[in-house]
Amino acid sequence: MNQDADWYSVLSEIIDASHLATADELVSILGSTCARVDIRPRLYLADIAQRALHSVDVTHDEVLDVDATVAGRAFRLTEILTGHDAHGAPLLWVPVLDGTERLGVVAIGLPTDADLDDSRLRERCWTLAGLVGHLVVAKLPYSDLFHRVRRTEPLTVASELLWQLLPPQTFACRDLVICATMEPFNQVGGDGFDYAVDDTDAYLAVFDSTGHDLCAGLITTSVLAATRNARRSGADLPAIAEAADTVLSRDHPTEGFATAVLATLDLSTGTLRYLLAGHPPPVLLRGGSVVKTLGVAPRLPLGLRHLRPSIGDRGLGVEYLEPGDRLLLHTDGVTEARDPEGKEFGIDRLVDLTERHEAAGLSAPETLRRITHAVLDHQKGRLQDDATLMLVEWSTTAANSLLPHT
Repeated sequence: MNQDADWYSVLSEIIDASHLATADELVSILGSTCARVDIRPRLYLADIAQRALHSVDVTHDEVLDVDATVAGRAFRLTEILTGHDAHGAPLLWVPVLDGTERLGVVAIGLPTDADLDDSRLRERCWTLAGLVGHLVVAKLPYSDLFHRVRRTEPLTVASELLWQLLPPQTFACRDLVICATMEPFNQVGGDGFDYAVDDTDAYLAVFDSTGHDLCAGLITTSVLAATRNARRSGADLPAIAEAADTVLSRDHPTEGFATAVLATLDLSTGTLRYLLAGHPPPVLLRGGSVVKTLGVAPRLPLGLRHLRPSIGDRGLGVEYLEPGDRLLLHTDGVTEARDPEGKEFGIDRLVDLTERHEAAGLSAPETLRRITHAVLDHQKGRLQDDATLMLVEWSTTAANSLLPHT
């Protein structure tokens, strides 16, 4: 058998064995099958806060700092990096992705005579890591193992509910990159985000519900379900907002409400249509600078339309993006985060960090990861309100930074 056939056989066996495997068994499946091509994979998953990489192998309890290790650099920059194990044997640190969603890294131990610059070897290891990423996500609904590995603190019930409903934190296609973060990850319940991309149309949404408890979480999840249901039925932005109004004002057991920004983006023309329902306006960045905030006379928050049913189509706006534009959506928990002296994080600081990370060539998900940590550090790690960020890039080149070059 030639080497290509050996690798094909390994990948095929992993797929076949995974059909009836639990999440716990994936580690042993990878180990036994990959031994046939003389490599030793070890899987690490990033915690929800994306501060550390945790070994999935319960017999090898190891935690690697995302900001201070080679493994962390491979995760941050989505690069395949070289290294050596404790015995001096060569290895590759390969990012593990599901689509473009960063899940972690896999350390692939190699034979002592392996050429770390061999492009064919790197391509094979990248393919293996891609298969691992898809298998991890496929097993998530059926197992608690990967959830436990990714949690550094217990989640509240509201957070448990919300995280199950959210889409992946990163998505990319030929013309678009979307990424989002939420903190505090273990207590968030009032904030939420959503998106959908089909053909040449993208839908975007960020929500902020009243309160910080399970009631806030129920409002947010109700709004998520109502707006998705309306969107999937072909509703336009006003009708999507009205669907949330109906759920909150007529059917919801609390009297809460939610601010929101809803938007659609035509990927063929860059036409952005948006609706502001009492929410902070998105910020438009172009060429590393702020062009404007997308301000219009706001609509009432979702759930309060019955108080003033005659306001018509207030809150609707249109903007025409240029290729390469970035759109930054956020909740007020980001800009209003206060340090111990009472100083707000502020919109200016948020925009400045976004611009500086863009100028440094960082990808959208890495930019948001660093900004989110800056917000947490500003408030000494204890946010008083949920903080959600969504960064959207309309670009034919932005997705290039989300996949490694083998």
